[in-house]
Amino acid sequence: MDHRTIYQRKETSMQSNRKNYIKLIRWILFLLCFFAAASFTGCDPALFLSRRAHLVDLAADMARPDFSYFPKILLPLFYTIQMSVTGTVVGALLALVLSPIGAVSLRFPIWARRLLRLMIQVLRSFPALVLALIATFLFGLGTFAGTFAITLYTFAIMTKLTYEDAEHADIAPYRALLSMGTARFPAFIHAVLPEILPAFLTNALYLFETNVRHSSILGYVGAGGIGLILNEKISWREFHKVGTILLLLFLSVCAIESANRYFTGLIQSGRISELFSSGSRTMGRRNFRTGSLLITGFALLFLCCLMTQNPPDLSRTSYGALKSMVTGILHPDWTFFFSTKKDGLGYLLLETICIAIVGTSVGAVIAAPLAFLGTRRFVPAPVAVLFNLIVMAIRSIPFLIYGLIFIRVSGPGAFTGVLTLAVCSIGLLTKRFTECLEAIDPGPYRALLAMGVHPVPAVCHSVLPQIIPAFFSAILYRFDVNIREASVLGLVGAGGIGAPLIFAMNQYDWNKAGAILLGLILLVWIVDLASSRTGSTGGSKTKKCAPASSRS
Repeated sequence: MDHRTIYQRKETSMQSNRKNYIKLIRWILFLLCFFAAASFTGCDPALFLSRRAHLVDLAADMARPDFSYFPKILLPLFYTIQMSVTGTVVGALLALVLSPIGAVSLRFPIWARRLLRLMIQVLRSFPALVLALIATFLFGLGTFAGTFAITLYTFAIMTKLTYEDAEHADIAPYRALLSMGTARFPAFIHAVLPEILPAFLTNALYLFETNVRHSSILGYVGAGGIGLILNEKISWREFHKVGTILLLLFLSVCAIESANRYFTGLIQSGRISELFSSGSRTMGRRNFRTGSLLITGFALLFLCCLMTQNPPDLSRTSYGALKSMVTGILHPDWTFFFSTKKDGLGYLLLETICIAIVGTSVGAVIAAPLAFLGTRRFVPAPVAVLFNLIVMAIRSIPFLIYGLIFIRVSGPGAFTGVLTLAVCSIGLLTKRFTECLEAIDPGPYRALLAMGVHPVPAVCHSVLPQIIPAFFSAILYRFDVNIREASVLGLVGAGGIGAPLIFAMNQYDWNKAGAILLGLILLVWIVDLASSRTGSTGGSKTKKCAPASSRS
């Protein structure tokens, strides 16, 4: 063995040790941040365990729904679906039209690209509930404000996802069309859109399911839907009726997710175009008929929702009020912005991000092992089906409702926000983790089992190396979402910046509201930068498991 080979081996060993040390340091820093955040938010598991009987009683009451209440909530449920369908479709179409401007590789004017990306960054910083509250000041109370908020929310996420997909697409045909004198938009439609359309449809389907949960709480701020009734029944302790509403939401989410899985399978297999062809012999008559009925039904549902949409109430909207709102937001209260007091912006934002850190971490730790119970590769089929139904039931409950429930167990404060986000993270991350497990190559795992290796070591050596990057990507996305959700949990007394923001808006203190909104924009921007840097250094950028969930 020559000296060059020995030197190369030593260099490789040193690089490996350096990477291990860096990983160890990162884990130590994360644990320090976690425990510091847990201490800052006042996490007290002993308090929760001592009051768990209250949660059991609430769950028992909601587990006995009042079926006679069903007819009274059908109309509010329709309003919720109406906002979700209309907002998702309109927002996705707007994103499809404007997203090419944001892609660097498509060579649109720089000023237009920067303006679009700035607008998207601002809109993505606000939860749908905050957008709905702002919309109520512009268009009055009712479903139009909720639809407007869902449209903006969908537009912001879909636009970002679409121009990112366009940047990673093969643009050689696009450049060829440009060189032949074709305009940019027609060239995009003919050369780029066919390549990114499957991802676009998958993302839109995922957002539709998400928007149903968002729409179900918009009534809390007067934007229509079933949220106002939910809040009333929880406040009046009519938990039997709360259980009825949640059961109806669960059934709606089940139907939507079943349709989403069907279409997602067609999209990923590249057979979605066969639904629009009468000669789809390879697809089968039964599948063709099912897919056609679903597409026709959704199209009719969209037309029904669009035609029955209530017009905006502009009777209370004046030029003076609009000018006051815009002027106040553009001239934030800098005293409150730079305040270091406990009720200042800095403290409230720090509390918000600490709630998100602890809630996401706890949810991820619990969701990771539970995900194995949701796939048939590791458990029998009946167990997987039952567990997926349980996870779906957890996901069907909006996060704000969890906050209203937990506040009756642990009392007001940041700890309630942590419990809320932890449960929400368990539901959504378990689903994402299960999808990742179903997408991996099972060959190495089965080979180890055939050699007599115990399932646990087989999972550690063959499954975990495949799924860790995708798991990490899903956790980063969930943390990004939890930042926004934590920012409104204060509305129900669960800590964070939400309560001061809502109070400032309701009191027409637009200067203070502008300071809080600016703080949210900066916070989300910093989190985006940190997430992208962490993802690029940790190798977690993946699109395999969940397109919308790993990149939005």
